[in-house]
This record gives sequence, C-alpha cells and structure tokens, in this order.
Amino acid sequence: MSLQVEKLEKNMAKLTIEVSAGDLEKALQNSYKKQKNKISLPGFRKGKVPRQMIEKMYGAEIFYDDAANELIPRAYAEAYDECGLEIVSQPGIDVVQIEKGKPFIFTAEVATKPEVTLGEYKGLEIDKVSNRVTQKEVDAKIQEEAEKNARTISVEDRPVQDKDEVIMDFEGFVDGEAFEGGKGENYPLTIGSGAFIPGFEEQLIGVERETEVEVKVTFPEDYHAENLKGKDAVFKCTVHEIKTKELPEIDDEFASEVSEFDTLEEYKADVKAKIKDQKTAEGKAAQEDQAVEKAIENASMEIPEAMIETQVRQMKDDFARRIQAQGLTLEQYFQFTGMSAEKMTEEMRPQAEKRIRTRLVLEAVAKAENIEISDERLDEEIAKMAENYKMEADKLKELMGENEKKQMKEDMAVQEAVTFLVENAVEK
Repeated sequence: MSLQVEKLEKNMAKLTIEVSAGDLEKALQNSYKKQKNKISLPGFRKGKVPRQMIEKMYGAEIFYDDAANELIPRAYAEAYDECGLEIVSQPGIDVVQIEKGKPFIFTAEVATKPEVTLGEYKGLEIDKVSNRVTQKEVDAKIQEEAEKNARTISVEDRPVQDKDEVIMDFEGFVDGEAFEGGKGENYPLTIGSGAFIPGFEEQLIGVERETEVEVKVTFPEDYHAENLKGKDAVFKCTVHEIKTKELPEIDDEFASEVSEFDTLEEYKADVKAKIKDQKTAEGKAAQEDQAVEKAIENASMEIPEAMIETQVRQMKDDFARRIQAQGLTLEQYFQFTGMSAEKMTEEMRPQAEKRIRTRLVLEAVAKAENIEISDERLDEEIAKMAENYKMEADKLKELMGENEKKQMKEDMAVQEAVTFLVENAVEK
C-alpha cells in the first residue's frame, strides 16, 4: 500500500491510497469464490463456472464491488495509522481506479482535529455561590418528607377543600349537547393539581358530598380537541367521596421512623447538612459551567462539518441504545413521538457542536498548563471503578486495553482543566 496526504481547507484532508494490483487480484479471486455458487451458465454445473467465463459473460466488473469492500477497510486502517493526522470523522470514500491488472486506488476525505487558539482563560469572572441553608429550607424539606408519609383518610363532616382528593362523576355539555370524552365515573381528582382545564377544580371547593353542581368553564384556544377550542362548557358533577392527607406529627417519633436518628434535632441537623452538600455541589457545577463557557467564548477554532456530523451520529447511536434498553426501537420512537431522523439531527447539531468546542478548549488548556495524568493517578481511578464493579483492581486493569487507559487519562486531564479554570477564576 502507498499513501499520499493532501491538506485541504477547513481542517479537512484527502488521503489517496493505492493498493497493489496483486492485492486487488487476490480480492477479485476471493469475490469469485464467494459468488461462484450463485452463478450458473449453460454447459456448467452450478459453482463450477470458471472465473474467466463469468468475466467474459458479465464483465470483470461483476467482482469489483466485493473486492473493493474487502480492500478498503484494511487499506484505510493502515493509512490511518501511517498518515500522522488526528482524524476526527468517518472517511468519505471515493474509488478512483479499480481495474483488473492495475493498482486499486481510492481516496478517503477526512476531518482533522482543529487547532485551538486560546484567548483569556485565567482570571475569568464567575458568580460567587453560597451554600448557606436557612431554617425555612430545612422545614420545607422535613414537611416534604412528612407529606410522603401522610395517611389518606376519608372525610364526611365537611365540604371539599383545596388539596383534597375527590372521587366524582361528571359529564360535560356544549350548547346543551354532551360531547365525546366529556364523561367520567368514579374519577379521582386532586383539587389544585391542574389536571383539568383552568377554572374547573376551583369551582368544586365548598361542594358537599352527593350534591350535584354545575361547573362552568371555557376550553382554551389551544385545546387539543379541535371541536372544543374556545367553547363554553357546563359540567354536571357529583362528588361521592372526599379524601385528605393526614400528616404525621413532626417529633422525635417521626424522626426515628424516617431516618437513622432518634431525635428531631439530630434529624434536622442531618437534613441541613445534606442541603448544604447539595448546594455546594450545585454551586461548584454552576461555576464550572460558567468558567468553561467563558473560556470557549474567548477561544477560536474552525470545526469541520464532517466532525460535527460524526458527533451527531454518535449521539444518535447512544440515544438508540438507551431506548433499546427500554424495549423500543428508534423507528418505534419516531412513530410514537412524531420525531424524524432529520428533525433529530437538526435538534442535536447545536449540542454536538458545543460538545466538540468544550472538549477542544479543555484539551488545549490541559496542554497549555502541562496537565498530565500519571500512571499512579490512573491506578487510583481504576481502583475506584473496580470497587464500584465489586472487582479486583488488577483484574479490571488487565481487562482494559491500552486505548481505554489512554482515553481515561485524557478524560481525567480534561476534568483537571475544568478545575484549573475555576481555581484561577475571580468570583464576583
């Protein structure tokens, strides 16, 4: 194999790859062996037709596609290793010459990793964040836990109140005529949930059990049923049951039931500590996002379209794998949601470009600041992974290839670059 590399505009390159006539001949012969059992000619048994006869009858081109498909992946892989370029896209293949007795020549057009010109990345302004926790936040969290542990009880001595759950019958009428889908029996509805059209639930407040009432509403102009958009309607409703939540007393006993603590004070202290940890983590993430965004804004690079297309393709493949884990194919997802492959590509493109820019800038920062991950640091990270997988670290390390280890080091260096940006930023 011989290789010529031509640099093109916008971080593209063309590899011209030449495979010897001898290797092409071997591939043509392999194609003949695969296809000969499918070809029959008068006077020959199936599978016994000489290659020369087939080529005379159908032309030598009959084996070209198979031969090219055999040669291209192997020759491109060799060229990829030999060219010295950082290729960041799938190749666009174009066959230049395929002819029996001559070298096989094809080109592979690829995107190469863009160079990044960093702007200011030290001293970036980021928002100051606070992890201060108020008593109101602690009380709200404990109240939320109390509501999770509430009992639902039936109420018979009062009318409907806000937040109650009612069991009701209803039937809707427009211009005195009942409409399709407007009737329900023993229907559960939580007052204030917004499950029904605006104005419906509020009119049930104060209604007594087993009393028929009329609820008057107007359907929104954007209602999903075309025949009801903007129409005035009357619903005849009868509430059969009223239910409410009975919250537990927030005391030591409650604390011992919902936590590992014996007293309410200990439980409150733990809740406060967890809220503080959450605020700290969220604040750190927000500062990281700000610092990275500003570093990207200050940097310049020219991203080839093929690189973005490759990133979108990877994102679509990842999405397809996720929904397949839920028992859906991509085609079924499109059918159920009205999405299309074209629309998905369009929606993913900005995110794909942002991912590329983020990665390129952080790699450039890591390079500029000589951020490198030692073998010892890598071993520590592998040990953490092994603990999560409940494996021995040495065993996991054995299973990992050199490329995986290299990728891990690069990912860790990128994360170190994020930390560097925040540590060298200025809080305002």
